[in-house]
Amino acid sequence: MTSSRVGAALSPLRSGRIMGAMRGKGGNVATMPLVAPSVVLLLVWSLIPLAMTLWFSFRRYNLLNPMIHGFAGWSNYRFLFGDPALLSSLVVTVILVGAVLIITLGLGSVLAAVFETGFPGRGVARVLMISPFFVMPTVSALIWKNLLMNPVSGLFAAIARGLGLPPLDWFATVPLISVILIVAWEWLPFAFLILMTALQSLDEEVLEAARLDGAGVVALFRHIQIPHMGRAISVVAMMETIFLLGIFAEIYVTTAGGPGVATTNLTFLIYQRALLAFNVGSASAAGVLAIILANIMAAFLTNTVARRLDV
Repeated sequence: MTSSRVGAALSPLRSGRIMGAMRGKGGNVATMPLVAPSVVLLLVWSLIPLAMTLWFSFRRYNLLNPMIHGFAGWSNYRFLFGDPALLSSLVVTVILVGAVLIITLGLGSVLAAVFETGFPGRGVARVLMISPFFVMPTVSALIWKNLLMNPVSGLFAAIARGLGLPPLDWFATVPLISVILIVAWEWLPFAFLILMTALQSLDEEVLEAARLDGAGVVALFRHIQIPHMGRAISVVAMMETIFLLGIFAEIYVTTAGGPGVATTNLTFLIYQRALLAFNVGSASAAGVLAIILANIMAAFLTNTVARRLDV
């Protein structure tokens, strides 16, 4: 009993010593010992793959022929920039990201404003609106490919035949538009949820005052709700762009990058070089290019969002 009492009495002193050791010169708690393990783990987690990608981008490395090895210099990069598929993949990437951003931000803003007006069954509609975001990309692509866009048994084909129109073979005639619709359907709930949350912070008195001044629904949306959602729109655009640069599963399941290179983005081009052409050196060079472009885009979007948050 005596030892336990002594230990209980000394425990505050021990905790005080620990806290004192963790305090810096200015009296503030030094948090570096607490976050250092996580920071080190994240650095190792990211720097090792990056270093290996850089290493292989300067090497001859073919999975089918182990005799092809050695230092390649800038050959992989010269081959990459001389490949016409690179420019095509960059164009497809820009179109895909830009179109999905326009659809999700535009339609998400409108839907967020509609849901804020209130209507019967809004709770159920809100759940149905958010649910596509929780569907795996591969499953989403399979649903759209086999149940909706199939030219024989798909829902869109049945609607077209009911209207007396010929069914459209989506993935053969408009493959990139088809992929854009699938990806936009997946990411629309994310934009809608963030923008709806932003609108909920809008003071109702502001809207009521605008209505008393004779502002209609369109004027309210254009001059009050859209400016209020400005910061949220910037954040959604930044987060979506970072993820959309790596779209792969939807393309792999539906079009496999085709017809030709019509839906081959930069991510799918890296996959083709690494696991279809078995040229790890060329794929690593494309991966380095993708890393550089992603970091440039992320830095630009981060600075843009930071400027809006400072306003």
